Amino acid sequence: MTRVIVTGGSGKVGRACVEDLLAHGHDVVNIDAVPPAREVCPFVQADLTDFGQAFEVLSEVDDRLRDIDALVHLAAIPAPGKNPNAVIFKVNTVSTYNVFEAARRLTIRNIVWASSETVLGLPFDRPPPYAPVDEDYPGRPETAYSLSKLLGEEMAKQFCRWDPALKIVGLRFSNVMEPQDYERFPSFDADARLRKWNLWGYIDARDAAQAIRKALEAPIKGAEVFIIANADTVMSRPNAELMAEVYPDVQLKEGIEPNETLLSIDKARRILGYEPRHGWRGG
Repeated sequence: MTRVIVTGGSGKVGRACVEDLLAHGHDVVNIDAVPPAREVCPFVQADLTDFGQAFEVLSEVDDRLRDIDALVHLAAIPAPGKNPNAVIFKVNTVSTYNVFEAARRLTIRNIVWASSETVLGLPFDRPPPYAPVDEDYPGRPETAYSLSKLLGEEMAKQFCRWDPALKIVGLRFSNVMEPQDYERFPSFDADARLRKWNLWGYIDARDAAQAIRKALEAPIKGAEVFIIANADTVMSRPNAELMAEVYPDVQLKEGIEPNETLLSIDKARRILGYEPRHGWRGG
């Protein structure tokens, strides 16, 4: 059994992550600014933009928080447009720095955190260089939110340079969905541009949780980033048709299946052993 802190455990991915880790025998503590709707593990309310609070909750709170083995950092303002840009940038960047620095000082060396698909250039008003997109081309932040995530990835690189024993895995989650969201999916076919902003991608919250657990288990060191999406798109229409209509000048790589994700998960499959199990087509 491993004791894992999950920051942001009250959120959409956080809830799925906590339940998945508990189901696999881990001891979990949820750290969040917002209490969970249902408390399934110890909860500590904290403001992670305050370094003192971040340091304390990663070290000891009464008898509930000691001897932490790993950290999952999901706490953040979860998308652009939910707050003023400066607030999003400040909250996400400062909280990520505080958590990384507190973990480094406390020698918590197994860290997985939520980056974002947005660093790839979403909402793709400027077309991607190719499809499926992958981790090989430089980040293209188009919003304050996306910039905060890209700077988090850069911070992870520098923290791991300072401490070669450290592992910080950034998961570039696609648009997170829960089963009740899938009833809307058939309507997307009517207009290919409705969901073109992330190349018609998504991630089931349960598979996001699987990816987190696989990343925690991965025997790797250093800073790594992985795109985490479902294996398919939100569309019934085939990829070739969608790309020809919306992005006619973007190269679609050969061998792509008609409804295969255009947010490449090949790296996550290869290194983490990640394989989506849930989705809107069943499962």
